[in-house]
Amino acid sequence: MGRPDPEEGQLPAPVKPPDGGWGWIVLLGCFVITGFSYAFPKAVSVYFKELMKDFHVGYSDTAWISSIMLAMLYGTGPVCSIMVNQFGCRPVMLIGGLLASAGMILASFTTNIIELYLTAGVLTGLGMALNFQPSLIMLGTYFDKRRPLANGLAAAGSPVFLSSLSPLGQVLLEKFGWRGGFLIMGGLLLNCCTCGAVMRPLDMGMKRKMGKAQDKYEAKEMLPIGGKSEEGISTTDGTKKGKKAKKKPKKGKKLLDFSIFSNRGFIIYTISKFILVLGLFVPPILLVNYAKDTGVPDTEAAFLLSIIGFIDIFARPACGMVAGLKWVRPHVAYLFSFSMLFNGLTDICSARASNYTGLVIFCVFFGISYGMVGALQFEVLMAIVGSQKFSSAIGLVLLIEAFAVLIGPPSAGRLVDALKNYEVIFYLAGSEVVLSALFLGVASYCCLNRGKKKPPPENNPTAGGGSDTEEAESDVQEAEEHSSDNHQPAHSTDNAVGVANEEANHVAEEQRGEGGGCPAGDGEVLARDGCNTDEVERDSF
Repeated sequence: MGRPDPEEGQLPAPVKPPDGGWGWIVLLGCFVITGFSYAFPKAVSVYFKELMKDFHVGYSDTAWISSIMLAMLYGTGPVCSIMVNQFGCRPVMLIGGLLASAGMILASFTTNIIELYLTAGVLTGLGMALNFQPSLIMLGTYFDKRRPLANGLAAAGSPVFLSSLSPLGQVLLEKFGWRGGFLIMGGLLLNCCTCGAVMRPLDMGMKRKMGKAQDKYEAKEMLPIGGKSEEGISTTDGTKKGKKAKKKPKKGKKLLDFSIFSNRGFIIYTISKFILVLGLFVPPILLVNYAKDTGVPDTEAAFLLSIIGFIDIFARPACGMVAGLKWVRPHVAYLFSFSMLFNGLTDICSARASNYTGLVIFCVFFGISYGMVGALQFEVLMAIVGSQKFSSAIGLVLLIEAFAVLIGPPSAGRLVDALKNYEVIFYLAGSEVVLSALFLGVASYCCLNRGKKKPPPENNPTAGGGSDTEEAESDVQEAEEHSSDNHQPAHSTDNAVGVANEEANHVAEEQRGEGGGCPAGDGEVLARDGCNTDEVERDSF
C-alpha cells in the first residue's frame, strides 16, 4: 500500500511545463549560456594579433582556435545527448562550466600554438558544448505554450554577448595582455556553473502528482469491499507485481534515440538545415573585408557588424512573440522557411552593393532575417520531435551541421582567393539559403501535410507547433487509471462481469421470445450475435 517508486531503467514520464515560475530563471540561464556559446569563439579573435606576435604564426593559424571551438560545439552533439540522457542536464552543465573555465585558464600559461588548440580550442569548446545543449533541453521542459517566446529571448543572448564581450576583450588586452585577458575570461566562464545550478529538473512535480493519485485510491481501498477483502487485496498485489515485471523490459532508457530518423519531419528539417548552414555564416564573415575592398574606411567597415548585432537583439524576441501567436504557431515551420527565404534574397539583392549606404541597408535587412532564423531554428525542431526526444535530436542535428560549418566558410574563402570577386560569393551563399528555404517549405507541404489523415479536432496536435502539455496530462490520467485498476479486488471485478453477462443474456432471450426484434439503440452490439442491422432500420421506421 506504499507509494510506488520509479522503476529503474525507465524514461521519466512527461511533466506538464509550468510556462513560468522558476522557468524564467531557467530562461535567464539559457540566455547566458547561449551568449557564451555563440559569441565567445568570435570574441576571442581580438587577441589574434598578439598571439601572432608571441608565437610567430600567421592569421590562419590563430583562426583555428575559433574554428576548433565551433567544431567542438557542433561536433560533440551526440556525446552531449548521451551524457544528458544518462546523468541529467544539471550535472552535465556543471562539468561543462568547469571544463570551459579550466580551458581558458590553462590557455593563459601556454607556450606554443598547439597547446592553445588543446586548451582554448578543445577543452573550452567541449565545456561550452556541454552547457549549450542541456540548456536548450531544459528550456523546452519548462515552457510549452510560451516556448516560441522563450526560444526567442534565449537566442537574443548571442548578439548581446557578442556586442559586449568583444569590447571587453579589447580592454583586457590593453590593460593585462592576452594572458591576463584569457585568465579573466576563464573566470567569467565560471558563470556557466551558476547557470547549470539553476536548471532544476521537473521530476519532483510528477512524483507529487503520482503520490496524490496513489493516496486517493488507497483511501478507496480502505472502504468495506465484502467478506473476501483480504483475498482481493492479495490478488491485486499479485497482479501488480506481474504487471510491473512485464513493464520493465518494455521501456529501456536509451542513451541516443535513433528512432527519430523514422520521423519524416526530422529528416526534412535536417537536410534543409545542412544546406542552410553552408551559406548562412558566409556574408557576416566576409562583410568587413568586402566593405574595405569597396573603399570603406576600417572603422566604418567594422561598424557594419555592430549594426547587424543591434538589429539582431530585437529581431529574435520579436520573432519569438510572433511565432507564439495562436494562428501562427501551427504553421511555425513555414514561418521558418520564410525567414530563410528572406535571408537568402537579402544576400542576393545586396551582392552588387558598391557604397556604404547600400551596405548599411543590407546589414539592417540581414540582421532582421538572421534574427528570425536564430529564434526559430530550435523551436521548429522541438515542435517536430517533441520534448521527450529533443535531447537526442539536437545532438544529431548539431553533428550534421558541424560538417556544413567546416565546408561552407572555408570554401567561400578559397573562392574569394581564386576569383578575387565577392559578388559571386554573395550570390552563391544566398542561393544556398534560398534552396534550403524552398526545400523545407515544399517538402513539409507535400510529404507531411498532404500525406497524413486529418485526426479528430480534440486530439489534433498543431502542425509544426505541437504542444506537449496535453501529452503530459493524458499520461497522468493513465497513471491514475492504472493505479485504480490495480487497487480493485479481482473477485469483485469478475462478479460484476458475470452479473452483467447474465442480465444481458436474459434480456436477449426475452426479446427473441417476443418476436426476434433487435432494439434500435443496440444495433451495433447485437449485430455481432446474428441480428441484421437492416431489420433494425426497417423496424425503427
